[in-house]
Formats: sequence, structure tokens, C-alpha cells
Amino acid sequence: MLSNQLRVAAVTAIAPISWGTTYLVTSELLPPGRPLLAAVLRALPAGLLLLAITRTLPVGGWWWRSLVLGTLNIGAFFAFLFLAAYRLPGGVAATMGAIGPVLVAVLASLLVGEALTVRRVVAGFAGVLGVALIVLQADARLDAVGVVAALAGAVSMSLGSVLSKRWGRPQVGRRIGARRRTSPDLDPNAGSGAPVSGLALTAWQLVAGGLVLVPVLLLVEGLPSDAPDAAAIGGYAYLSLVGTALAYALWFRGIAALPVGSVSFLGLLSPVVAVLAGLVVLGEALSLGQLLGIAVVAGSLILVFTARRPRAILSA
Repeated sequence: MLSNQLRVAAVTAIAPISWGTTYLVTSELLPPGRPLLAAVLRALPAGLLLLAITRTLPVGGWWWRSLVLGTLNIGAFFAFLFLAAYRLPGGVAATMGAIGPVLVAVLASLLVGEALTVRRVVAGFAGVLGVALIVLQADARLDAVGVVAALAGAVSMSLGSVLSKRWGRPQVGRRIGARRRTSPDLDPNAGSGAPVSGLALTAWQLVAGGLVLVPVLLLVEGLPSDAPDAAAIGGYAYLSLVGTALAYALWFRGIAALPVGSVSFLGLLSPVVAVLAGLVVLGEALSLGQLLGIAVVAGSLILVFTARRPRAILSA
């Protein structure tokens, strides 16, 4: 059972690994000063692509649930991330975001009945320490608005992940273009009654989150006046297809298959990959503190994913 859990975790880890390359792609390929444009072009095209592939729409209460999940996991999370990135040094923002696993562990114990174990608590705070060693600079400054935004982003993604686990997947969806039919055993709003795949659920969230971000983009940044060059198009395509469509599909698949409190720790891989990508691509050097931070993050992941019989300190 443990080996199967590790296999699923390894596949799910592709998501935060791809997110760890976002900074490098953004800084090297995308136009500067357009984070909200990048966020919209990440989420909306990816969601529409998955929607075209799955051809499945929500039914009944899953319209509002998709909006809630899309706002928490995509729309609000990206917006808070943008604000934190502008108000804080990247290291501070990343360290604030690293509290996510601790938040998820607490929320999962309250909302989905997962045990809040000593291992998770210890591993969670070790993860924060590890990320701080990796990305935090000695001259880092604090800004109240930026700190609140970073914490709000972590809360938004954490709550969205736990609610994704709590609500699971709908049993039926409406196929695009299918005729409605009514059956004693089928919700009349369910259309063809096609079982809903994880890709469809991911599509709904990405479309909802992207649409939530559009008015924020128009109010804060406005539309670009110049067409993107080839490098920017390639960067946007990578972030949308790999960093969003593929990554979120694998992330939500992992949440469905594993305890959400464990999956959240995989997010600690993002700052590790970001630093390693700078080492490989940009020739940046790693300090002794960063190496120690990577080791601490690795230790927190080992602590979580090798647990067999957790002893709860709090459970629902």
C-alpha cells in the first residue's frame, strides 16, 4: 500500500515541479510587469482546452461548487500571489506560502476527518524552515499588505484543496451538445448522465478561476497594446499547457487518491525546483544554507510519506 501511495505521490509531484519553473519562464520569456495577464492566459485557455476535450458541463450544485473551487484554487490564489510578489521579496512570499501544508493539515482534520498527526505538524514547520533557508535573504523587507496577501493566498489554496477533497467528484455531468433526458434514476439537470472525469472537474475550475481574473486584469493592468513575440507565446503556451492544464489535472488527481494533508507537502518542491532551475539554466550558485534547506524539505517529505500508522493529536 505504501509503495502505491509513493507512486501516486511521484506522479502528483510533477505539478509542483512544473510550478517551480514558473519564475524562470516568466523572467526569461514573458514581458515584464504583466503577472495578471500571465495568470489569465495560464488558466482560461487551459480550462477551455480541457473543456473541449471532455465536453462535459457541471450540473446542479456543481455550478456554484466549481465557481468556489475555481476562485479559491485559481482566481483568488493567483491574485493574492500577484499582490504578494509586488509587495514582498520573492523569498518572503515563498516562505509565507510554505505554511500551506500546516494549514491544510488543520483544515483537513476539521473538514474531511483526516488525523492531525505529530508527524504532519513537525514536517510542516520543518518545511517552512527549509523553504526559508532556500529562498529567504538576509536583507528581506516586510510589508504589511504583502504579508497579508501572501497569507491569504496560502489560505485560499489550502481551503480550496481541502474542499476539493471533501466534495470529491460529481457522479454525473452534462455532455456538451447532448439532449436533455429525464429518468426516475437520473437528475433531470444531468443531461446525458456521463460520469465526470478528473479532467472535466479541472476544466471547470480553471475556466471559473480564469473568468474571475479577467475583470481584475482589466482594472489593474489593462489589455496589452503590443502583440507578444515568439518567446512570449512559447512561455505562455508552456505555462498554460504544462504548468496549468497538466499540473492541475495531476494535482487534483493526487488529492482524490491520497490524503490531502499529505499531498499539500508536495508543494514544497516548487521553491526547491525554482532554485535548482536557476542553478542549471542561469548558472546561479547554491549556498550552504540553501543546500541545508533542500535537505530539510526532503526530510519533511520523507517524514510524511513514510508514515504508516499515524497517531492523531486532533481529528474530526
